Amino acid sequence: MKVAIVCDWLVVYAGAERVVEQILNIFPDADIFTLVDFLPEGQRGFIKNKQTHTSFIQKLPGAKKHYRSYLPFMPLAIEQLDVTDYDLVISSSHCVAKGILTGPNQIHISYVHSPIRYAWDLTHQYLRESGLDHGAKGALAKLILHYMRIWDTRTANGVDYFIANSRFIARRIKKVYGREADVIYPPVDVASFTCCEDKQGYYLTASRLVPYKKVKLIVEAFNEMPDRQLIVIGDGPDLEKTKAIAGPNITMMGYQPFEVLKDKMQHAKAFVFAAEEDFGITPVEAQACGTPVIAYGKGGALETIKDGETGCFFPEQTKESIIEAVKNFDAQQAITPAACRENAERFSIIRFREQLKDYIEMSLGGGT
Repeated sequence: MKVAIVCDWLVVYAGAERVVEQILNIFPDADIFTLVDFLPEGQRGFIKNKQTHTSFIQKLPGAKKHYRSYLPFMPLAIEQLDVTDYDLVISSSHCVAKGILTGPNQIHISYVHSPIRYAWDLTHQYLRESGLDHGAKGALAKLILHYMRIWDTRTANGVDYFIANSRFIARRIKKVYGREADVIYPPVDVASFTCCEDKQGYYLTASRLVPYKKVKLIVEAFNEMPDRQLIVIGDGPDLEKTKAIAGPNITMMGYQPFEVLKDKMQHAKAFVFAAEEDFGITPVEAQACGTPVIAYGKGGALETIKDGETGCFFPEQTKESIIEAVKNFDAQQAITPAACRENAERFSIIRFREQLKDYIEMSLGGGT
């Protein structure tokens, strides 16, 4: 059986790439198709140093840094990748990968991290944050996104089986495509983290510093709790803005290597997470360290954190809501490092690989 793996792009090793890595561990002889591949030589181990099949976007001017700017061409580009010689096509999609063209004698399984976020329910947020909610450029962007939605809906018909990375995304798939999706949570490398009983008095948040991660909001909340220490790990466009407002009880560490992040995660009193994520790997990593999570109660966090057992939730993305959640967390004693670790084990790499392999075998056998 010939197997093709299709993904949106290969630029860094992140959540979607971890899924590609595990599909390759199941099908090591599979070929990889992607819009662009700019992985440097030293970072290609997770795709077994394979040569990939790329689209015409790979050769367009400035594509290495600005490949996302070619969004209007991505539907055409993914359709030009030829997988007609393959029996099984598995796409790992958060943009256009699920739109790969397949025939009636091929099985197409699409693992969806999310339908195109900026084309569907996050459209208005994306336009506002990009300054495209008005003017001529805004009108053009809205027109492009309109056609992206039409294309995205149509190409859902080419998928035989949908897998969602959370129940939250399964509901989004149902709303957008009118299709049911089975849930297989993405792989988290919990084995690289060690449960630690020795907790210190600080709180931790770690993330890329971009607006939707709401790190600045967490800092604002801890500014009003000067008796509580917060450590912030991560780099990004909002780093300087966040540094500028951080009070003396807040330590901004910027980017840190994995060993430093792991050490801080292991000894933190709690991990604070204010983003609405489709799944959210970092809160699971924190729990793998035996560290409870105080999280915004929307999206994938509701599926990875057990309220009162491995963490707690706050209902709104406001500093007042975060402050109340931190104080409530301090008042409870029931959460143990062992319970956090046990919960994190549900999302291990081994579990993901076994579930995905079983699902693929069932699909090839015509199961539902």
